[in-house]
Amino acid sequence: MRGAYIDYSMSVIISRALPDVRDGLKPVHRRVLYGMQDLGVNYNKPYKKSARIVGEVLGKYHPHGDASVYDTMVRMAQDWSLRYTLVDGQGNFGSVDGDFAAAMRYTEARLKRIAEELLADINKDTVDFQPNFDDSLTEPTVLPAKIPNLLINGSSGIAVGMATNMAPHNLGEVVDGIIAYIDKRDITVPELMEYIKGPDFPTGGIIYGYSGVQQGFLNGRGRVVVRGKAEIVTHDNGKGQIIVTEIPYLVNKATMIERTAALVNEKKIEGISDIRDESDRDGYRVVYDLRKDAIPNIVLNNLYKYTHLQSSFGVNNVALVKGRPETLNLRDLIVHFVDHRHEVVTRRTQYDLNEAEKRAHILEGYLIALDNLDEVIALIRNSKDPDVAKAGLIERFKLTDIQAKAILEMRLQRLTGLEREKIENEYKELKALIAHLNEVLNNESMRMDIIKSELTEMKERYGDERRTEIVHSDDDLTVEDMIPNEDMVITISNQGYVKRTVLTDYRTQGRGGVGSKGVTTKEDDFTEHLFVAQAHNYLLIFTAFGKVYWKKVYEIPEGSKTSKGRAIQNLLNIEAGDTVRAVLKIKDLTDEEYIHSNYVILCTQKGTIKKTSLSAYSRPRANGITAITVHEGDKLLTAALTNGQNHILIAKSEGKAVHFDESDVRPMGRTASGVRGTTLESATDKVVGMICITSLDANVLVVSEKGYGKRSSIADYRITRRGGKGVKTINITEKTGKLVAIKEVADEDELMIINRSGISIRIKVD
Repeated sequence: MRGAYIDYSMSVIISRALPDVRDGLKPVHRRVLYGMQDLGVNYNKPYKKSARIVGEVLGKYHPHGDASVYDTMVRMAQDWSLRYTLVDGQGNFGSVDGDFAAAMRYTEARLKRIAEELLADINKDTVDFQPNFDDSLTEPTVLPAKIPNLLINGSSGIAVGMATNMAPHNLGEVVDGIIAYIDKRDITVPELMEYIKGPDFPTGGIIYGYSGVQQGFLNGRGRVVVRGKAEIVTHDNGKGQIIVTEIPYLVNKATMIERTAALVNEKKIEGISDIRDESDRDGYRVVYDLRKDAIPNIVLNNLYKYTHLQSSFGVNNVALVKGRPETLNLRDLIVHFVDHRHEVVTRRTQYDLNEAEKRAHILEGYLIALDNLDEVIALIRNSKDPDVAKAGLIERFKLTDIQAKAILEMRLQRLTGLEREKIENEYKELKALIAHLNEVLNNESMRMDIIKSELTEMKERYGDERRTEIVHSDDDLTVEDMIPNEDMVITISNQGYVKRTVLTDYRTQGRGGVGSKGVTTKEDDFTEHLFVAQAHNYLLIFTAFGKVYWKKVYEIPEGSKTSKGRAIQNLLNIEAGDTVRAVLKIKDLTDEEYIHSNYVILCTQKGTIKKTSLSAYSRPRANGITAITVHEGDKLLTAALTNGQNHILIAKSEGKAVHFDESDVRPMGRTASGVRGTTLESATDKVVGMICITSLDANVLVVSEKGYGKRSSIADYRITRRGGKGVKTINITEKTGKLVAIKEVADEDELMIINRSGISIRIKVD
């Protein structure tokens, strides 16, 4: 029983409910379209009775009930169901009010021209065929699909344990997005969204709020809120009307009106005196007459709130990829379509090449015969039967069987001089075509250009204006949207007080300046971390115990330049005794490509170093997560962000620094303890800083305990192996004090220094 149910569920998933990602069709849709082409009901041919078409599909390809085939064909003809209809119906094919189509014996249909683009080149070995249900015929497993049908028409279906609900989109926008992907293969979903704005429903309407669209594009799942398009009209007598000219997708207009009337009678919606449906063949028009004392905007908001004038479309992009159901984002859908078109173009080109070579081969035989015309005629005349003549031609002129047969079947009129010239011209054209087709087969860029040109042709032929308007709702305005993305100075004191201050509050001074009052701290506290970040940046906050926490810059409390700040324990669940040791500003932790192509380098006071993919730190929890396993007696000192191709310089308090290539440190897991980065030379020696250097032309600034600084080229630090003792970076004396900091700087940089008393100074590096 269990096995039988699994077989049934897989049959429903693969053969009934889910569309193929390549042509966007379920088997029944594919069979209807192929059957209609087989029957010859093309867009430029007369209509045929629907019953005749249904019988053709049932008898040849789809051994199920006639209702399933007819209902499928009807839906493909309804311009309120499909954004780009595939069937041209004549007769009663239903209505948006939920009326059923007339019986199949009354209606007629034929293919729309755009549907024939789905079937284009199907006879050129572009797709695989499989036997039909009784092995008497073959049917395509997928259509060549010159148009991205799944994206422009969407799909819906309920399988066993899963379902799909894919929104339609505008053909012009989709074509632009696909071409953008072909031109830039590593394009991201947000970049694609610059071309494909959102769903474009056949009934128009207004998408209210963009967050659901973004989720659908990014993750393949989302909730899109759609409103009908309504206009408030006020007349001279003071009475108003709400006129609805577009309704949300898949909403039954008659049911919506009935539900609204019931709510008016129940007094749940007040201010409406009458409802009329004035829709005709030119479009929708539902009129709500308002009482004189009604406030139109309030009435309209209530209509949105309580009726189907506002509804939601749950995006669930599930389609079959190589026979397996997958949830796909916008980029996935485009990638699979382009891959399919690439295969179709390749197979079509190979077919055309084979046919051209066959024809050229026959023409070569004709030319040989024409060059030896008298001898050929004599040989044929003297042969007792065609087989003898064919054998004689093959032996005398070294022809192939195919060429000899073609010569024997050649009509006498082709022996004239004019016909000879036609054969020679055709042969030259074929040789040029064969050379071109071979070039296409050997050049992927040319094949992609063909795909682009065909898509552009589809856009020019069938593209139209967007019907669905997109409006950002108040819900889309997050706290972040209300905060300017300006530069902020983040300071964290030794005792854990943190704040952010607008950078412009700090004025620039010359070197040797006395500074200005910057931070008010306790007598035994001082500023330990200071850096500049934009308000919308992410912060990864690493602690001495090896934990990492996640915050946005704007979530750090803002304070004045002289304020103490707020205890970081009130913002993060830091353990007692733990302290912040490093803070990394991250551009975007939601960008998959970014977090998988960058790394975090961690270094401890005893010289241990560890490299881990940024993706491992992209989803910290409220209580923090382990960033590195720190051994007893050691503490995490600092962290740096790198692209994996930098140099690392580790400085120690006794004035030495070790310089090695980042490739010496292999990537490790998030909870690993790391490897040796440098060797300490005494019990009092410790690591004071680490920098990741992107260029060997960089400058390094070191600062001592008593305020002395030195800038030198990274080239002064010879490259050694990881784990060495290093070279001298600054001469340590009683006057200078021990080394306390190391930074990579450039001439145009500015340096901000704050002493233990809270006095700050901001100077240019040069």
